[in-house]
Amino acid sequence: MNNAVKVAISADFLTAFAVLPRKVQGKVTEFINKFRNNPRASGINYEKIWDGFDNKICSVRIDDTYRGIVVRHEESGVYLLLWVDHHDEAYEWARRKRCEVNPRSGAIQVFDVQECISEKIQQTGLFSETADEDLLKLGLPAEQLVYVRGIATKEDFYKAADHLPKDAGESLSWLAEGFPVAEVIEMMEAEPVEITDGENLAEALDRPESMKSFVVVEGEDELRRIMEEPLEKWRVFLHPKQRKIVQKKYSGAARVLGGAGTGKTVVAMHRAKYLAEKLKEKEKILFTTFTANLAADIKDNLRKICSLEEMRHIEIINLDAWVAQFLREQGYKAEIAYGEKIQGIWEEAMSVGNESLGFAVSFYEEEWNRIIVAQEAFSLPLYVKATRNGRGTRLDRKKRMQVWKIFEAYQNILKEQQIRDINLAMYECKMVIQKQTTDMQYKHVIVDEAQDFSMNAFSLLRILAGEERENDLFIVGDSHQRIYKNRAVLSKCGIQVRGRSSLLKINYRTTEEIRKTAFALLNGISFDDMDDSIDNGEKCQSLTHGNAPEACFFKDASQEISYVVDEIKKLNANGVSLDNICVVARTHRLIEDYITQFMQQGIRSFEIKRSKTDNRGYEGLRVATMHRIKGLEFQYVFIVAANHRIIPLETAIDHTDTVSEQESLTAEKCLLYVAMTRAQKSVVITGYGKKSEFL
Repeated sequence: MNNAVKVAISADFLTAFAVLPRKVQGKVTEFINKFRNNPRASGINYEKIWDGFDNKICSVRIDDTYRGIVVRHEESGVYLLLWVDHHDEAYEWARRKRCEVNPRSGAIQVFDVQECISEKIQQTGLFSETADEDLLKLGLPAEQLVYVRGIATKEDFYKAADHLPKDAGESLSWLAEGFPVAEVIEMMEAEPVEITDGENLAEALDRPESMKSFVVVEGEDELRRIMEEPLEKWRVFLHPKQRKIVQKKYSGAARVLGGAGTGKTVVAMHRAKYLAEKLKEKEKILFTTFTANLAADIKDNLRKICSLEEMRHIEIINLDAWVAQFLREQGYKAEIAYGEKIQGIWEEAMSVGNESLGFAVSFYEEEWNRIIVAQEAFSLPLYVKATRNGRGTRLDRKKRMQVWKIFEAYQNILKEQQIRDINLAMYECKMVIQKQTTDMQYKHVIVDEAQDFSMNAFSLLRILAGEERENDLFIVGDSHQRIYKNRAVLSKCGIQVRGRSSLLKINYRTTEEIRKTAFALLNGISFDDMDDSIDNGEKCQSLTHGNAPEACFFKDASQEISYVVDEIKKLNANGVSLDNICVVARTHRLIEDYITQFMQQGIRSFEIKRSKTDNRGYEGLRVATMHRIKGLEFQYVFIVAANHRIIPLETAIDHTDTVSEQESLTAEKCLLYVAMTRAQKSVVITGYGKKSEFL
């Protein structure tokens, strides 16, 4: 008998635990702590599962009513907590279960022993053309081969998926969606593992394939953190592909792509924790993102997975705030301005420079950011030579000279008023850093939502990370979620990622029906990979299924709000907490109107504001703009006022030329895509009057 003991909790156990009454949860947590300390204690009352298929699986007593289901394997010293429920329901769950180490993958698998429906279906079923050997390579237990061959249709497969091991079910779902078996085997990196003992659960627990579903809890503090928020499984369990990316040693900058819900930010946060564990006393990681609210959300979530010592090494701040802070520290007195203030300066510059070409403010602002600042063309000779690839309005030498008068006036006004726009401020940061002799480099730089950063931003980040070296930059993003007009080509910013790129393909958040409907909005649009190639986003799918998003339109606003209020009240009456529902609208003014209506109908509402995190301690319906909901997720999402001229928002469309107009429309489509993909279970889109052209 092995004296060393390992106690692990499964992801399924946490799912079952989450729905228990609060009082019972407390008892379960107390039991787990006692069990973790000594699963061989005399007070642990193990009971055999009568008619069970696996004698390693048994029940343990929580109290008079509730039972836990565990694997007890004395030979390896492994004890696994699999499930918790009422006595009868717990026994029913456990009766047909097996727990084995898969001889191919080395993963611990929990699955049902099932009977085949019909021999006839085996010849014509969903997987009839897939060889047994290939199914085994994909992690299917040999005991389930006959059962899987009895699955007739894709719909039957998704109904049966709960009976399969999680890893095998994931692999087979790709086959069910029509992906070739050779491609799925390559995608899942299904390489055989040498198993020295068919039942060596102790070795199997240490493999990434098992760590996707099981966590060994080392201490009481860690246990309580896990049990306090059991549904936040991202904090505990990583897919083997995610874990590989998190723990990989890169020779330089690395890039991670993936669609909405594939866990890019989760990977970035776990990467920060992984790197922070290895840092020396004064070494720092810069974890940056595009907006202040996303940085606040990330900081809040990093605290859930990092120790105080690890957090001390991680500086979490959006890049604009970092720039403002740095320039203040250097004694700069200029204010960084945005929005209407900068637009007013452009209008003044156009008046001073005697604008005669008929271009709008938006043209000059984008020309400044995309061409002049990006290429550091701060003089007329440099601007005349600058490349303008991708700009819709053509300018010959004469027109460039005329345009330059506006830029010259703009720069003069900025200097006179002690104001900077953010891109000019970033450029000045670079100049200051390059003149400094002291080493202010970060050991590592992690960038989230990279698709929203400009060329100038990445040029600054390259300098902050220092010369190319091991694990210097870790960049995650998805150009399908580019809701601002910035676009950078990493290689042109001195960041080389070729050969160090990864793609996350599994959507953990939304159902496949939501993912497909949202992605269809972007059909026909070409998206970049934040470098010199294309990201078509096709190799992505969700593992959960549900109803397709609904679109409901009404004669007027009062009918729409009545419908939305009724649907929210129905969900709440059926046990859905209001803080798991979010109502999303295009503008802040609309948000204020809807909150007023909800409050009048007796629905407590909480606005998720631009500069604040979602306070989960406040009970109430969540309401947010489309921009603010980015980075968040909810079970149910209502997208309201999907009306003509609101989605897309007419004032957000740049009509300067066809290229600018198309870019504006694409950004608006991406915004709707982002809003839809915040939903885990259901999306309802409502509107009144003439509906959005996107629908």
